[in-house]
Amino acid sequence: MEKKRTDDYEPGPVPPPAPLDRFGFVKPDLNNSPDGLARGRSANEYEREERRIRKWRKMIGVGGSDWKHYVKRKPHVVKRRIRKGIPDCLRGLVWQLISGSRDLLLMNPGVYEQLVIYETSASELDIIRDISRTFPSHVFFQQRHGPGQRSLYNVLKAYSVFDRDVGYVQGMGFLAALLLLYMSEEDAFWLLVALLKGAVHAPMEGLYQVGLPLVQQYLFQFDQLVREYLPRLGEHFTQEMINPSMYASQWFITVFSYSFPFHLALRIWDVFLYEGVKIVFKVGLALLKYCHDDMINLPFEKLIHALRNFPEDAMDPNTLLPMAYSIKVSKRLEGLNQEYEKKNGKQVQLADFHEKQKQS
Repeated sequence: MEKKRTDDYEPGPVPPPAPLDRFGFVKPDLNNSPDGLARGRSANEYEREERRIRKWRKMIGVGGSDWKHYVKRKPHVVKRRIRKGIPDCLRGLVWQLISGSRDLLLMNPGVYEQLVIYETSASELDIIRDISRTFPSHVFFQQRHGPGQRSLYNVLKAYSVFDRDVGYVQGMGFLAALLLLYMSEEDAFWLLVALLKGAVHAPMEGLYQVGLPLVQQYLFQFDQLVREYLPRLGEHFTQEMINPSMYASQWFITVFSYSFPFHLALRIWDVFLYEGVKIVFKVGLALLKYCHDDMINLPFEKLIHALRNFPEDAMDPNTLLPMAYSIKVSKRLEGLNQEYEKKNGKQVQLADFHEKQKQS
């Protein structure tokens, strides 16, 4: 079969040079760096980071050879270090180790190349259309049909062929793009497979299937958690007819990679890949708790704006994440999952009943 890639598209002009932050994003304002990353590090900070990297290298071994053994021996140490943040230079490797994607890659040699080069996808035009909207301010993805956009196209196209039931949905682009900033195309593809198919944690594919069934479940669970953990704010949301679908869908679909500051999104992803989706609920609740007093008296329009535009100080990982870690949701999420399935099962039965009534 004829080779089918974006190679027949000519790359566009290279964007003019612009000041970048340390992650490769164009800085909106040199004088106002919200994450404080524009300034140079002090000697003490540099030494502390070097010590941290040495600890991590010892923990994972050469190419990850010691990782599984260390996790079994000292799981609490691993969890604590991941919650403090994985060193950026090791992030790509560690993400592959904790997600189970490295094992998938080794078990499926040549599969990615086959999907990219020799298979065709019904989603190809949709993927091409959406690529320029994914991290448009990052230097890797700025050039039209440049190396970054081609890599992103290849990963998304390969997945749409690999899992034709899910195919391609727009939010998947942010997951794939984030991964591509830390690993090769093939590694990013298998990590996407690990996430959507559930190599370690619950499968994410329901976030992207027709009707977004898992999004509906997570929004139901989050709504209940808000009412229980933040009852006054939950009551105010009810009075103003605010529900999580108006502000939290993207949190789950892109795991905060769509609109959150990148340095915060990375820290959340470190924990998400190790501990699963509960961190999304915890961070969401922590944000609402942090902004509780500001939101409690806002009318509908201002409330919606506030829920989509959190203040800078709320986005500080060193403030927000410890608050999120202190919120315990695991048992309650299990209970709400059963409650949702029971409620949803009754709705399905009722729909079947009405359908049979129409046919009789």
